[in-house]
Amino acid sequence: MLVKPTDNIPDIVIGRLPLYLRALGRLQQEGKEVTSSHELGNRLEISSAQIRKDLSHFGGFGKQGTGYRIEYLIEKLSTVLQVNQEWMVVVVGAGNLGIAISHYRGFQDRGFRIAHLFDESPEKIGARIGEFVVKPMRKLNDIVRRESIKIAMLAVPAEHAQSVADHLVEAGVQAILNYAPINISVPPDIQVQYIDPVTHLQHMTFYLSGE
Repeated sequence: MLVKPTDNIPDIVIGRLPLYLRALGRLQQEGKEVTSSHELGNRLEISSAQIRKDLSHFGGFGKQGTGYRIEYLIEKLSTVLQVNQEWMVVVVGAGNLGIAISHYRGFQDRGFRIAHLFDESPEKIGARIGEFVVKPMRKLNDIVRRESIKIAMLAVPAEHAQSVADHLVEAGVQAILNYAPINISVPPDIQVQYIDPVTHLQHMTFYLSGE
């Protein structure tokens, strides 16, 4: 079952936990065993007070003056985020973006495994892309239910995103990472996150100096 924010833990706090986990992983790779909220804050540009407050929602992970044991904190945050297990993920859309996502190896050591790649184009169905054979959308329901897959990545054109999202929800998917540049409508118990590089670029251009 997916972790869901309670009334006592704001969603914005949950959203910062993966940042802490990533920074801790980097510190561990550098050979460090102990860190502090000040050091994490400097790396993430988040105040040390905010980091301590966020972590306090989940219990005491360190002692005043001694900091946090990195290995222990990684273990605890991984448990909170439920990435101390492997989640199977389906990718829908075998275009350039979907292929790039399916080839990305950064998911594997962070609790996720791309299990299947789907598309509805007859020209793509059956094609071998790396370790995957593109499967038809008509098989999505059976595969998702049989393998109890809870997470999907949506890499289809905007005009198809809603219908595919509906299909995923019907199949039993509980979380969707949407790369399509459009908001989708899903039941309130379905988790959705959006990745649209253009909106981030537009955010940054506001701050750029003109010619």
